[in-house]
Amino acid sequence: MKKSDIRTFGIIGGDKRQLFLAKSISDSCYDVLLGGFDRLESHGSLSLCNVKKAISESDALIFPLPSIRTDGSLNTPFSNENILLDGDDIEIILKKPVFTTMKSRFLKAYPRLSDGEIFDYGARDDFAILNALPTAEGAIECAMREYEGTISGSKCLVAGFGRIGKILAHKLVLLGANVTVSARKPSDLAYVKALGYNALNTENLRTVKRFDIAFNTIPKLIFDRELLMNTDTNTLIIDLASLPGGVDFDTAEKLGIYAVRALSLPGKCAPKTAGEIIKTTVFDIIKEVYR
Repeated sequence: MKKSDIRTFGIIGGDKRQLFLAKSISDSCYDVLLGGFDRLESHGSLSLCNVKKAISESDALIFPLPSIRTDGSLNTPFSNENILLDGDDIEIILKKPVFTTMKSRFLKAYPRLSDGEIFDYGARDDFAILNALPTAEGAIECAMREYEGTISGSKCLVAGFGRIGKILAHKLVLLGANVTVSARKPSDLAYVKALGYNALNTENLRTVKRFDIAFNTIPKLIFDRELLMNTDTNTLIIDLASLPGGVDFDTAEKLGIYAVRALSLPGKCAPKTAGEIIKTTVFDIIKEVYR
C-alpha cells in the first residue's frame, strides 16, 4: 500500500477525542466514516454508520484509547450496543492498516489480527509527549475545582519527573505555586534543582507534610498505607497514573484524606487538542511506513 491509497478513514468508537479527530482528518480532505456513534443524530458533514460499514468501506481504521473494554467489546461510549468484532470483520480488517492503542490487549481479544498491520499509536513517545500538556492542564483544572484555595501561593508536591511531571511542575510555577518535585534518578534530581524547584528523592518519601496538593504521576503504588498514615489529612491528592494507579484509595478514605483519581484527562478536558494529537501521530506513522 502507498500513502496515496488511503483516501477514507474509518474511525471506530471512542469519546469526544475521536469526534474531533474525525473533523480534523476531514478538514485535511479525506473521507471519514464514524462507526459506533449511533447515539449521535449527526455530526456535521461526517458520515455516521454502523461499525461493519465503517470497517468494510474504509482504507484504514483508527480505534480509540482504550480500544476495547475488559470483555473484548469495542470501546463505543456513543453507542447503546455492546459491539464485538466477528470473523467477517476480522477478515476485512486484515487487509488494511489499523491504528490502535494498547496493542497487546487488543490482540489478546482478537489474536487473529496478529497477522495484520497493527500500529500502536498510543505506545509512541511523540504521542505521549504531546499528550502530557493536556494532561497537565487537566490536572490543574482538577486541582482548581477540588482545592478550596488558590493555586497561587499553594504548596504543591509533584511525584515523578517524567513527561507529565516536567510540564505540570512548570505550569504550577507559572501560576505562582511553591513546587516540590520528587524523582529517583540523580540526573532528574539535578534538573529539578537546576529549574528552581524543591527536590525530594522518591525513594526517601516517607511523609507528605505541609503540602496543600500532591500530584502523583508515577505508575506505581507510591501513596501506600504507610505513606498515607504520614500524610496531612488536609492534603488533596490527585492521582494521574494509569490504572491500577499510585494511591491506595481505600486507605485514604479511611484516614479521611481526599484523593481524586484523574484518568483520561486529555479526552475530558481538551478533546479537540487530544483528537488532533491522535491525527498527527497516525499521519506520522503513515509517512514513515507508506511512502
